[in-house]
Amino acid sequence: MATEDQATTPRFWRDPALPFVEARDVLDGRQLCYAPHSHEFFSIGAITRGRSTYLNEKARERIGAGSVVLMNPGDVHACNPLDGQPWSYRMFYVDVAWLTELQQQLGFSRNQPLRAFATILSQDVQLYAGLNRLYDLLSDPQADSLHKHCALLDFFAELQQRLDPAPAKPRKDNPRLRLAAELIRERCTEALKLEDICAAAGLSPSYLTRSFRRCYGMTPHAYLINSRIQYAQARLRRGEAIAEVALTAGFADQAHLQRTFKQLLAATPGQYRRSA
Repeated sequence: MATEDQATTPRFWRDPALPFVEARDVLDGRQLCYAPHSHEFFSIGAITRGRSTYLNEKARERIGAGSVVLMNPGDVHACNPLDGQPWSYRMFYVDVAWLTELQQQLGFSRNQPLRAFATILSQDVQLYAGLNRLYDLLSDPQADSLHKHCALLDFFAELQQRLDPAPAKPRKDNPRLRLAAELIRERCTEALKLEDICAAAGLSPSYLTRSFRRCYGMTPHAYLINSRIQYAQARLRRGEAIAEVALTAGFADQAHLQRTFKQLLAATPGQYRRSA
């Protein structure tokens, strides 16, 4: 039986032989709270016990055990405890290029990017059971990489068939807002000023700050911090020292990275760096 500390500590699974997927298991999420954030990956998870709130873009739901949640890359989302009730969950983070290639192998157009999922919440019993079986297999140290790789292909192929993703709806934004977002992502480790972003995108400060949040679900500053955390994640996965990552990612020091990382991902950099 897991101790209280073990139950509240997030567990991450990674395998160098399968670099296109990462998984996370939380046995007791009562103390793990997320600020709204986004990922560069496709994310899918299963609520395995209890209930929680689920925010995805403009949708807000109360979900419970048996629910499957899906977040397309860039979707601003958060799941948090419901009135202090116990809840547990498993999440998978999948590389967009790998998933796009799988879609193309299944017959999707090779001239299109990832086809996003219109479904963000499912009660499909088979998908739920499949996600849990997949996690159990991935986290089994006795199972070989070939077995795991085949299981990943099987599950995500079935996911396409059961939920039938549709072409992503284009964001109704000024193309200059996309330039602003690209600049923030590309230069997230720098001390960007609002004037720098406005000059590059050709937008006034008032228009940028008002419209950016409406388009991307966060302010330019929040988007910058989110991009820095994604930058830090990539380097922590490579095993780089936390203190070094903090400085190269643009944080004042390791403590600053620690606070922000935990706020957005409900885990410390050290917990994330140590794969299960």
